[in-house]
Amino acid sequence: MNGSLALSKEKHYTYSDMLTWGDAVRYELVDGIAYAMTSPSTTHQRVLRNFGFMLFSYLKGKSCELFIAPSDVRLNAHQGDDTVFQPDLYVVCDKTKFHERGYLGAPDLVIEILSPSTARFDMVVKFQKYLEAGVLEYWIVDPEGKTVDVFVLEHDRYIRSEYGKNDTVSSRVLNELELNLTEVFIDL
Repeated sequence: MNGSLALSKEKHYTYSDMLTWGDAVRYELVDGIAYAMTSPSTTHQRVLRNFGFMLFSYLKGKSCELFIAPSDVRLNAHQGDDTVFQPDLYVVCDKTKFHERGYLGAPDLVIEILSPSTARFDMVVKFQKYLEAGVLEYWIVDPEGKTVDVFVLEHDRYIRSEYGKNDTVSSRVLNELELNLTEVFIDL
């Protein structure tokens, strides 16, 4: 997501505006600026599928719930409602924040899978917004490098751990979760 994909930097948009745009093009909002989302690659979708299947299996019968894009996360729904993302995957444990069209507030765990066109956006802009909103864990998955960076919120900052394709990644938020990254990157 680069500046050329911005709908208009002259107008301040909110979630209410997004609801009028239809489904032909998907957008995310950052402080009222709308950015068009590009279609994901096959590699991206394979990693998404593998993570999704593994997380769904782990969460079955537990109190937390997994959501897969497209699903709106309204990070500041009660304070302007002008920052809305559609994370590749997210897990929520506070079911009081569910809304018919997404989630109101910070999910417990967010996973973004990098694409060449969105990598900088995911690593800089979303990183900062997730941190400010209080997302407890933010995972950035690099299919090309076959790595996962896990950022855990501690004292208003993220602490980073890096995992490679032969590692097992664990979650502090989801106790006992262990994902073998060989299984995540198997089809690449």
